[in-house]
Order: sequence, then structure tokens, then C-alpha cells
Amino acid sequence: MYGVSAQVNDVDIVKVPLDVENGFQLQPEKIIETLSADDSIKMVYICSPGNPTANLIRKSDIQKVLEHPTWNGVVVVDEAYIDFAPEGSSLAEWVNDWPNLVVMQTLSKAFGLAGIRLGVAFTSPAIARLLNSLKAPYNISSPTSALAMAALSPNNMAVMKKYREQIIAQRERLLQELPKIPGIGRFLGGQESNFLLVELLDKPANEGGKPSNQVALAAYEAMAEKHGVVVRFRGKELGCEGCLRVTVGTEEEVTRFLQELRVVLGGLLG
Repeated sequence: MYGVSAQVNDVDIVKVPLDVENGFQLQPEKIIETLSADDSIKMVYICSPGNPTANLIRKSDIQKVLEHPTWNGVVVVDEAYIDFAPEGSSLAEWVNDWPNLVVMQTLSKAFGLAGIRLGVAFTSPAIARLLNSLKAPYNISSPTSALAMAALSPNNMAVMKKYREQIIAQRERLLQELPKIPGIGRFLGGQESNFLLVELLDKPANEGGKPSNQVALAAYEAMAEKHGVVVRFRGKELGCEGCLRVTVGTEEEVTRFLQELRVVLGGLLG
């Protein structure tokens, strides 16, 4: 969506790919080189955990970007999925030390409140004042505000944490059970979100199967159209050949997903 917003507002985008050979990690040296070569770049966007990679970006790599000796811009870290990562993973506290850092979070994921379209930005007073001067008046409605305040109450925070633990337990279950299905390959990226990125192969792994976009796309379509189970085909993204992004659901949803995927892959691979 950042790319779409930039295009709508006629803002140029300069891309520095993640290191697909190193778990989709940041390449801070290449980012620093790019920033040094082009002083028109004003903002750097980093997603941690990433989507669809589900991995945390190393804090030390983000710090290297923040420590650029000459670049005078803003580093934005999108932490939409941070609630599913281990405690202490967020960079929100870093805004006290880095005045050009913005850390964004949302109530859309762990809180299940995507419908109210509300997030938060942690940043320095100077950037906060700038953001306040740019926003529309009364940009948060009374119903949205009331729902957000209720969600952040101690009782409802406890509810969120309970459901989060259930999701993490089902994530661990998927990590254990998916490799038992013939035609499933490696998990790529990380395991710090409420979804996993997994390869589908052109034949079982013990028969030398390789990641296949054809199989992954066919499985995605069959699951949705014939079995009523929706996943995401991500095979066209960098380093994601043959990959599906699988959202972690309830125990019942995960059970059904595993059953249906076994049937679909059995049919595709014979």
C-alpha cells in the first residue's frame, strides 16, 4: 500500500530488495549506499515483521540506517504484526533516542479491529507536531475512539493476549504438521507473525521436489473455489517461488486447512 500511496501522490519510489538468501533480512549497506547516492530520498520504509515474510528485521540493521552520517531523512518502521513477535521486539522505545524515527502499530491485527481503521505512530515531538498539522480535523470518529479505548482497557488487553497465545499455539502446530504433508517444502522468512510463508513443491520433498508456482497457484485456486479455504498465492514476489502465505486461524480452522490442503496436494501431485 505504500507503493500505491506514493504513486497516487506522484512520489518516486527507490527499492532496495531484502536479502532473500539471508532470511529476507535488510541489506543496510545497500540502503546506506543508495541514500548517499540520492539526496532526493526523504523517507525509508521498513516492515518488521514483514509481509509475506513473517520475519523480524534485525534491530542492529535498522540502527545502521539510523546512524547514516549525512542523510537527513525519516525512517519509518511498520510494526503492524509486532504483537505476534516475542516480547521486546518493538522499536517503539527507540523514538526517545532517534528523533528521525517513526514506529507505526495498529489495532487491525492482534486486536481484530481492522474495521475501525485505527493505528498509532510513536515518534519524536517534532515529527508528531508535523503529523498533527497535516491531518484532517476530527479525523478519528467518536465510535472509533470509543472502540479503541475499550480495546485498550485492562480487561480487554487480557482478552487480546489470551487469543494471541491461542494463535501462537496454532502457529506452532502448523510448523509441526505442514511438513508431514507430501508436497510441502520449506518455511521461508520468519515465524514472528500470525501467518507463515511456505513452499509448495512439484513432487514430494523425498523425491527431489522443487518449489513450483504452477502447483502453488493451482492449490490456491482449488482451496478457494472448491474447498472454501482461502490462503494467499505469493509466488510472484521476490524469493517466494512456489509460496503460499497461510494465515493462522483457530484450532478448528487449522484442522480444516490441513485436511483440505492434504486432499488438494494429493490430487495435484497424484
